[in-house]
Amino acid sequence: MYAVAGWLLVQVITQVFPIYEISAHVQRIFVGVIVAGFPVALVLAWLFDLTPTGIVRTEALPADGETSATQQDRRSTDRKLNYLLGLLLVLGLGYFLIGRFGAGSPTLDAASLALDKSIAVLPFENLSDEKSNGYFAVGIQDEVLTRLAKIGTLKVVSRTSTEQFASHPGNLPDIAGKLGVANIVEGTVQKAGDAVHINVQLIRAKTDEHLWAETYDRKLDNIFGVEGEVAGAIADALKAQLSGAEREQLQSKPTQNAEAYDFYLRGLSEYRRVFGQKALVAASAYFAEAVKRDPNFMLAWAYGSAVDGLIYFQAIDHSAARLTAARSGAERAMQLAPESPEAWLARGLFLYRTLEFDGARTALAEALQRQPNNSEALSALGYVERREGHYEQAIERLKQVLELDPANLRDLAGLAETLYAVGRFAEAQLWIDKALSVRPDDVSATVYKALIYMSEGNLEAAGQLLDPIPLQFADPFALGTQVQLRDYRRDFIGAASAIQAARAAPGFMLTGLTSVYYSQLAWNQRWAGDEPAALATFREGREKLRDLRTRLGDNGYIASSLAVIEAGLGDAKAADREGMLGVELAGKDQFNRVSQRILHTQALALSGQRDQAISILRELVASPNGLSAPDLRLSPFWDTLRDDPRFVMLISQAEAIDKAKALGQYKP
Repeated sequence: MYAVAGWLLVQVITQVFPIYEISAHVQRIFVGVIVAGFPVALVLAWLFDLTPTGIVRTEALPADGETSATQQDRRSTDRKLNYLLGLLLVLGLGYFLIGRFGAGSPTLDAASLALDKSIAVLPFENLSDEKSNGYFAVGIQDEVLTRLAKIGTLKVVSRTSTEQFASHPGNLPDIAGKLGVANIVEGTVQKAGDAVHINVQLIRAKTDEHLWAETYDRKLDNIFGVEGEVAGAIADALKAQLSGAEREQLQSKPTQNAEAYDFYLRGLSEYRRVFGQKALVAASAYFAEAVKRDPNFMLAWAYGSAVDGLIYFQAIDHSAARLTAARSGAERAMQLAPESPEAWLARGLFLYRTLEFDGARTALAEALQRQPNNSEALSALGYVERREGHYEQAIERLKQVLELDPANLRDLAGLAETLYAVGRFAEAQLWIDKALSVRPDDVSATVYKALIYMSEGNLEAAGQLLDPIPLQFADPFALGTQVQLRDYRRDFIGAASAIQAARAAPGFMLTGLTSVYYSQLAWNQRWAGDEPAALATFREGREKLRDLRTRLGDNGYIASSLAVIEAGLGDAKAADREGMLGVELAGKDQFNRVSQRILHTQALALSGQRDQAISILRELVASPNGLSAPDLRLSPFWDTLRDDPRFVMLISQAEAIDKAKALGQYKP
């Protein structure tokens, strides 16, 4: 009875659940429970009988003509048989479980089965005569990867892990090992006029076996569904089971407007660039053009919201207009496709970047429910927890992301940054080294490794890493680290020259992130002994940053930079006022709030407000993302405090706290 009922129930689950878009993971859980219940049903059927008087133990039923002694012997025998059968069932179930979940089974190893369905999509090569058509190859590859990631039975490595590799590398087994996959997708795209030629192949990396290959020749007005066709063919080649909802998603076309689609692919290409403020602004404009041509283009609304939210969050443009654009995009995406993971991700990212952390967590969880392997949503949850000050939870979440995406350079650096924030420098170094093992020439990872050395006071090791690297004009964080090393070395002329070169570089944008260049330049000019230049820079900076705040708004970066500028101009009250405003504007963002407090404290120290500065420094040396003892010893921003006995004692306290943090024994 159980077997028949269970079989019927499995049929219902596999046929009906996909109609309601219930994930394959949930279906597998239901089927697993039914299968696991079968041995239980056998045991109960052996031990109990259904009689006219109810359910009774089998041994309680007398056989016709049996004497009491015979009944006793039979019961003893039955009991032994029961124990024997129970033991056999337990052994059988144990064998099943070990074979299903154990590490040693060669045939039913879950990890091996999952690896067979694992895949990485390498960047598609642009074969167009016009190299400006490279955006088309980037966009097509991105869309193929996104479609594959929606298939629950596949493990698909994210674009942040694959973007570092060449389109057709010669060492596929090595790359597959770094990415933790068994299969690689390579492709080429050639666009000429309104014709597009796409070639895609699926390769088993270990054996270099070509599992599938196809060529697609399309016109631009018939290109919209090709990514779904490619993803479906790859899934079939890997024998991946698709639910009805997943098959429908692959067949859907995001738009029917060729012009809108072209702008969308241009936007994707710009959005995927690393550390590009101008690229983000360009991407926003492209997505806006896409939705003008097709107001129902959900993906363009969702990505446009993500880009506008990032521009707002990074203070590239912190204006009310940019905030409205980010909010409208997320809302429109949700209206058009309330069940899609992209719409929920757009909502989650918007709420995260406007510091609505509770709502962000809920929306990102919804995105993950609809697409469990969405590493972008999982990663964003980790950064939400970090912004809230929940560092240990953030560390565990980012480690989960890296189990899905072992070569994700962004989150490898993000995990190291989070460990660094809580003083676990040695562990942070391990993760940075892992990032460098994936991509030895990655500048951002190298810069972060140097920053960790600087926080430990090892300037020689930091210099060996940073000195050979050209000045990073496009990355304010990397350039800031290069300037910081020069300041620690007391090379004030070199620090000032680096900042001047960055401001003069082609494409420089004065934003919230780069507003600090004025205060850094002016103070280095003063420390180098060039007082006229320092005063001119202080005055120009105050005027420029006040105007920038009026035009683009502020989330704390501009106010904090102004605080240090006002200190340089001798206005202690204005320095304190702007510093407190910077901290206030950081709001609930605990991670950024500490950075703003450091700048406020620098302004207090530089303007002669010692008591306040030392009081706040006592908190900062004990705070996550705060200051280390080497920074107090080496940074020229604290030179005005060095003759104060309280500051000398503070350095000793910071050294003790640094040691406790390194051992994991410090709890703030």
